[in-house]
Amino acid sequence: MRSFDTIPERADFGYQCLVGPQKVSGAKLADLRDHFGLKLTKHMPFGSVRDEEGHIYSMVRALNAPGSTPNPTKFIYQSTRLDGKNIRIDKEKIAPRALTMFPARGLDGDTAWWSSHPEDPGQPWRLTASGTDFSWKEDGLFDLTGKLIGNGMQWYLPGVDWGTFYVAQLYDVQGTCEGKQVKGMISLDQAWMAEGAAIHMHKDLVVNNKMHVIWWNFATIYKDGSWDVGSFLVGHDKLGYAIFQNEKGEVRCTTDTEGTVRHEADGWFAEEARIVLEGKEEWEFLPDPRGRMIDFVGGFPITAQQEGRWRKVGDTREPDRWMAWGESDKRNGTARNVRGTET
Repeated sequence: MRSFDTIPERADFGYQCLVGPQKVSGAKLADLRDHFGLKLTKHMPFGSVRDEEGHIYSMVRALNAPGSTPNPTKFIYQSTRLDGKNIRIDKEKIAPRALTMFPARGLDGDTAWWSSHPEDPGQPWRLTASGTDFSWKEDGLFDLTGKLIGNGMQWYLPGVDWGTFYVAQLYDVQGTCEGKQVKGMISLDQAWMAEGAAIHMHKDLVVNNKMHVIWWNFATIYKDGSWDVGSFLVGHDKLGYAIFQNEKGEVRCTTDTEGTVRHEADGWFAEEARIVLEGKEEWEFLPDPRGRMIDFVGGFPITAQQEGRWRKVGDTREPDRWMAWGESDKRNGTARNVRGTET
C-alpha cells in the first residue's frame, strides 16, 4: 500500500501511472482519435540493428500527426562507423533523405502505412506496420522487415493540466543497412499529449519537470529462441511503471519500480543501472561499449540516449540480437527522489 507524505491538489495523483498490454493492429496504428482528452502527437519508429562486424546502426523518424506540434526531430540516422567508438549522427547520409514533416498515411487492409510525399525533395521512404508485420525502407540507405514481438504495451500518466498516454510495439527486424546484412529491433511508439505539446520539448509532464531517472524500451532474442521484451520507467514522487513479456506468453505489469543509476564521472551516460520490480526482481543494464549517442548531448533530445542490453540479474542465456534504447539524465538524479544537479 502506498503512503503519502504530502497531499497533492485535485487531479494530481503524484505521478502514478496506469500500465498494461494492448492488442496491436494496423487499424489501431492508423487511428488518429484522441484518448483521455489528449491529442496524438506522432508515431515514433526508432531502434538499432547490428551487422556481422558488430557495428551499430540506430535510426528514428518522426511521423507527425495532422495538426500536431512537431519537435526538432524529422529523421536521424546514426552509426558506429564514423569513429568506431560511439553511435554518431551521420549528417552526410541524412542530407539526401526526404525530411518529411507530415507524412502521407493510410490503411491497406490491416496494414497501416506512412511515406514521404511525391513532391518531397530528397530520397523517398516508406514504413508499414500491422499486428504481425513491419517494414521500413529508406531508399538507398536501409531496408528492414520484421515481425511483432509479443504484444503491444501502453501506459497512461494523468496530470492537472498536462498528461501522457504512451503506446509501444516492438518488432524483430532484419535486412540490409548501407549494403550490409543486419538484424535488431525497431520500437514503434505513439504519444498522446496535451493540445500543443511536443514530446521531450513542450508540455511534457515527465521531461519538463525533470521527473525521470531511468527510462528504456528493450528486447532481447536469445540463441535458444527464448526472448524478453519490455518497457519501464523509474522517476520521482510516485512515477514508475514496468511491463515485461516473454516467449511463454507471460505478460507482467507493475507500478512498483525502483532503480539506481551511476553515471560517468565526467559524462552524461550510465556506467551502471539497475531496476527492482516489486522489491524482489532485479534487472541490470549492460552498456554497449560503443552505445553512447554523444551527438544528442547539448542538443535534442535533451537527455543522453544510450544503447546496450537489459537482462535479469543472474540470467546466463546467450543473446542473438537485441535493442535497448533509452535514457538516464544525471541532472534528474540517480534514484527515486534523489535529485540531480545541472552540472
